[in-house]
Amino acid sequence: MKRLMLDTCVVVDMLLDFDGLDKSVLNLLVDSDYMLCASFETMRELVVLFNNKKIRARQWKTAEDVIHTVMDGLDVEFLPLRERVGFTYAGLQLNEAMNHYDPSDHIIISHAITERIPLISSDQKFPFYRNQGLELIEY
Repeated sequence: MKRLMLDTCVVVDMLLDFDGLDKSVLNLLVDSDYMLCASFETMRELVVLFNNKKIRARQWKTAEDVIHTVMDGLDVEFLPLRERVGFTYAGLQLNEAMNHYDPSDHIIISHAITERIPLISSDQKFPFYRNQGLELIEY
């Protein structure tokens, strides 16, 4: 089965506005040939977003509820960070021209590069990383 890695923005869109996603992305997300994955870093970002009241839904009482919704409701598997991701992260050239200094983005990009999983994202700063091995599906 082919895998797709979801950037945090995609997971948030799936949680809050699934039907508002780009049609080409929706087709990939519902295609049974793909296993949907997210970096453990995305889990951490979701907890931070919930705790800072940036994402809300009536059914979520705790940050754990958000994580369960992603895992069980959206059928997304969170991938653990292994040490080889750290080596990719350490060698990543940053997109300084666009002031891209977000360490969470860099971990997610490094994770996708290391695991050789296409990454779905709407972040306009991500195409820079293609020449470092990132396979990016933009929308």
